[in-house]
Amino acid sequence: MKPLKNWVLVAATASLLLACSTTGRSTRAADIRSDIAGSYGIASFGQVDEIRFTFNVKVGEKQAKRSWIWWPKSDRVEYWPGGDQTKAVRYSRSDLSGSSSDELKKVDAAFINDQYWLLFPFHLVWDRQTTVADVGRQPMPIGGQTARSVVVTYPPSGGYTPGDVYELFIGPDNRLIQWIYRKGGSIEPTRVATWQDYRKVGPLTLALDHQGPNADFRVRFSDVAVKLKGSDDWSAAQ
Repeated sequence: MKPLKNWVLVAATASLLLACSTTGRSTRAADIRSDIAGSYGIASFGQVDEIRFTFNVKVGEKQAKRSWIWWPKSDRVEYWPGGDQTKAVRYSRSDLSGSSSDELKKVDAAFINDQYWLLFPFHLVWDRQTTVADVGRQPMPIGGQTARSVVVTYPPSGGYTPGDVYELFIGPDNRLIQWIYRKGGSIEPTRVATWQDYRKVGPLTLALDHQGPNADFRVRFSDVAVKLKGSDDWSAAQ
């Protein structure tokens, strides 16, 4: 039997190696998050007092249009159904609760959906409960070429769609080229789309066009602009 002090030394060494390994993985994940979000201008997002955008979606023969203004600092939202300002719905997301009306919950779910299509790269930093893994170069779902793949997994509970998985395909500039969305971690892809038509919107860089593998699906953003701290003017996408 080895002396007790030797077991203590072995255990301490193992704990140190495990801590270093865990820290290394955490550091790499943090680097992935910051590298991708940084390429979209997250360091300047604090300057944004308001952001507006119109979400245009085509699924098969159906089309929909939703317009939004979001105040990130106070997390207030204004919604224009079909882009009609006369039907504006205004609410604070901090006031949402289980007793909120079903209609308002549907509006907020639509806001989260539309905002994720526009601002998902920032959520890599904002949504710290996710796990992020770099799985190396993988075939992209559209076009067959390969790109670096980063898999983002949401926890199995909480939020509107727990367990969601996003497979991101990243270019050398750390920006998304395509993604696969798997609702609830489904084996079959829920949605496959490109990330393209990159524009400058104030200090941010955003992709305004997402196309599926065929003409049956497309998400396009219009009237995208930000209002920066200390300014009354909108900076539109360029």
